[in-house]
Amino acid sequence: MAHSKVALVTGSGKRRVGSHVAQALADRGYSLVIHYRSSEEEAKEAVATLLARGVQAIALQADLSEEQSVHHLVHQTVAHFGRIDVLVNCAAAWKSKKLEEVSAADVRHYFETNTLGTFLCSQQAGLVMVQQPEGGCIITMGDWAIARPYLNYSAYFPSKGAIPTLTRCLAVELGSRNPAVRVNCVMPGPVFLPPDLPETERKQAIDATLVKREGSPENVAQAVLFLLDNDFVTGVCLPVDGGRTIFAPDSL
Repeated sequence: MAHSKVALVTGSGKRRVGSHVAQALADRGYSLVIHYRSSEEEAKEAVATLLARGVQAIALQADLSEEQSVHHLVHQTVAHFGRIDVLVNCAAAWKSKKLEEVSAADVRHYFETNTLGTFLCSQQAGLVMVQQPEGGCIITMGDWAIARPYLNYSAYFPSKGAIPTLTRCLAVELGSRNPAVRVNCVMPGPVFLPPDLPETERKQAIDATLVKREGSPENVAQAVLFLLDNDFVTGVCLPVDGGRTIFAPDSL
């Protein structure tokens, strides 16, 4: 059983936002569960890197849209480390598609991956935290653009639009069972633009921020750490978007 606190970070096998969050938590002394769905080799490499640093870490596979798979993920985490102190829901799916081409299967896919997956992980990890005197913290991941959605993501945005409500609901449900359990949400903006994004679109995304630059995954990790550190914050949705939510450049 680990003596340090334990964090489960979904979607941290790939070298995306989740892996940066996992690294930040490792720097804080947490033991890590690196979750992956299909990126087994990358997840094993991440664990090897953490172990070389003296960080206790394991890689676990799960399809987060499957209830039994999530149950198994949480059970394996507790069986190995004895507890869960932090859950960060970084696993997500997104892809552009014109409205005319969107099918019911597309919408269902995003809800199962982004919404249902977040709910199931938070539910199961949260019920473990409720039984711990020290409680625990859950972080969900929304998207700033649910406030002002852009074109060609009509199947994706509804799945992220549900995350703030889910966050507040679970903050109430779990906090009423154990006041030491808190649930908050990070709403990232342009922090990890795709490398193949056309330069014109990249420039538009940057110009639409108030800080006039692209953010980084570290900015998201910093927000996660803040929400873990401040024990008087729960049920909150924190934009990390360079002012994108409040700024409409076309109005200038």
